Amino acid sequence: MATTASRNPPAFLFDLDGTLVDSVYQHVLAWREALESTGIALSVWRIHRRIGMSGGLLVNALLRETGRAVTIEQAEQLQQTHAAAYARLAAQVRPLPGARELLAFLTEAGIPWAIATSGKGDYARETIRSLGVGPEVPIITRDQVERAKPDPDLFLAAAERLKVDVQTAIVVGDSVWDLLAAQRARALGVGLLSGGYGEDELERAGAYRVYQDPLDLLRHLDEVGVRNTLNKG
Repeated sequence: MATTASRNPPAFLFDLDGTLVDSVYQHVLAWREALESTGIALSVWRIHRRIGMSGGLLVNALLRETGRAVTIEQAEQLQQTHAAAYARLAAQVRPLPGARELLAFLTEAGIPWAIATSGKGDYARETIRSLGVGPEVPIITRDQVERAKPDPDLFLAAAERLKVDVQTAIVVGDSVWDLLAAQRARALGVGLLSGGYGEDELERAGAYRVYQDPLDLLRHLDEVGVRNTLNKG
C-alpha cells in the first residue's frame, strides 16, 4: 500500500547577523577596533572573512594570521572590547530588506522558525527587537551551547526547541560558517548574499540555493518547498 508523503512545510532556522539584520560591517569595524587596542593591525577584509564564527574561534583565526600568540585572558579581553565597540555602533543596525515580511509570512502560515546566532544573549536580544520578534520565538545564542559555528550545536539546539527533526529543516545563513554548520547538522542550507560572501563561496560550502537577501528568499519560497501566497500559481 502506497504511503502518503508528509505535507508539512519545513522548519526554518535563521542565522542573525547578515541574514536578518544588516550588521556584518559594524562587527568588522568593532573587531578592528578591538585588535588595534592591543597593537594588532589587520585589514578589514581579513576580519570580514571570519565573521560568523564564534568570538573565540574568530580571535584565534585572526591572531594565527599575524603569528601573534595571546593568553586566554587577552583573548577574553579582545572579545569584551569588541562587544563594547559594537554596542556603540549598534544604533546603525537595521533589518535587512524583507526580513520582517519573511518572518511574518512564516508565522502567519504556521511554519515553525527559530533564530540561532553566534552572538551572546544580551546583544542578540537587543538586535532581535528591531525585527519585531515576540517572546514565543525560540532564540538560541552562543551562551546556550557548548560550541558555536562552524559546529552545528546552535542549529541542533534550535531544532530541538522547535521539536522538529533538524534533517528536515532549512538553515538560512549568509556565511560559509553557517552553511558548514548546516551540513554538519545534516540540514538543508540556503545562502544569502547580504553578508558579503559570494555566491560561489556559499555554494561550495553547501548552499542548495543562494538568494540576494530575505526579500529575495520570500519571493522564491516555492524553490525550497514552501507555498508562498505572494506567488500564486
